[in-house]
Amino acid sequence: MIATKRKPITDLSGYCETLGRHAREAARILSTVSGAQKNGWLMHSASALENRVDEILEANEADIVSASDCGMAPSQMDRLRLTRDRIRTAAVGLQEVARLADPIGRILESNIRPNGLQVLKIGVPLGVIFFVYESRPNVTVDAAGLAVKSGNAIVLRGGSEALHSNAALHRILEESLAECGLPENCVQLVATPDREAVGKLLQMSEAIDLVIPRGGESLIRRVVAEARMPVLKHYQGNCHVYVDRSADLAMAERIVLNAKCQRPGVCNAAESLLVHQEIAQAFLPRMGEQLTQRKVELRGCEQTRRLVPQARPATDEDYFAEFLDLILAVKVVGNLEEAIDHINHYGSKHTDTIVTNDLSAARAFTAAVDSSAVLVNASTRFNDGYELGLGAEIGISTDKFHARGPCGVAELTTYKYVIMGNGQVRGE
Repeated sequence: MIATKRKPITDLSGYCETLGRHAREAARILSTVSGAQKNGWLMHSASALENRVDEILEANEADIVSASDCGMAPSQMDRLRLTRDRIRTAAVGLQEVARLADPIGRILESNIRPNGLQVLKIGVPLGVIFFVYESRPNVTVDAAGLAVKSGNAIVLRGGSEALHSNAALHRILEESLAECGLPENCVQLVATPDREAVGKLLQMSEAIDLVIPRGGESLIRRVVAEARMPVLKHYQGNCHVYVDRSADLAMAERIVLNAKCQRPGVCNAAESLLVHQEIAQAFLPRMGEQLTQRKVELRGCEQTRRLVPQARPATDEDYFAEFLDLILAVKVVGNLEEAIDHINHYGSKHTDTIVTNDLSAARAFTAAVDSSAVLVNASTRFNDGYELGLGAEIGISTDKFHARGPCGVAELTTYKYVIMGNGQVRGE
């Protein structure tokens, strides 16, 4: 059943202030809730999602129809679409998060000072998270699950293109919170598509501790420009596969096809292929044929085009680009050092992989490539919270403070010092 329309919001400022106040109150309660109670909600929500899959799909179909009428690109449609498998994956993600150790109250460090003071460094929630995202309604579930597990309240603001889907998912999560005895306001959904609401919430630094934008570069840059609180983000996913001279070429072919073609519209899909000149003649013609058969448009350097005649000339902009489509920039490089320099210059510090049988080359690559995730002999598609054992992710950060790479429950916490004494006073 598709949710009925809510009453129009006539006082946007007051509405946003209420969201923030309710989130702050819920966060105070949630920070003291037991791990067992949070896990109970995660498991309950997972079951509810699977039991109400038809309701979710009906809501999603309404969004798909609207998006089709608006001429949305195929890669965007793919991100918007929910399927039974994707809902099942979201439910499994909640179950995986429930099985993780509770990050709240864990002792990160401890020591006893010469004067007898016991110094503890303890994990605590960040507080209130504002999550702004486009398409991909399944991340509504991921974000809510990770926030609650890490003791944070979250305010969700999805894109207008996923309005019905997000509302259906939020309704299920909210009902589960009430049934499990947790404050319903620890997961709130902004109920208006008005873009001005985002701007108002980004000014509310007293209510919101962290904002996480997830979507196109223009959205993220807007959030960074307007936010009055820290922002956890990445701008682009210009990910590279570098095929080294010692690579197993059959392995390299499988990795390139998976990294580029499995889901080309996501941020950890490969956008650039670098090939060592010593194996280019043996590798590129067949690789080019395989990619072309899968309708990938190739844009290559002069050497690439001699070996792959169907490739178009690549521009400097192509090597910087995040295509999010079946387009791949290709370059033949003279050596490992040139590949590393190319990635560090053109890349987005997101995800890069080397295919090689040379351990020293793998070590040099992983040490020198300045990205949030660097892989050896594996697809870039593995830079994902679920695949890396985080249960789910709320986003991938290319920043260096305070989190980097896929962000799960640990990245949504901070710490405080607790010092235990028995009457000590400090001398002069």
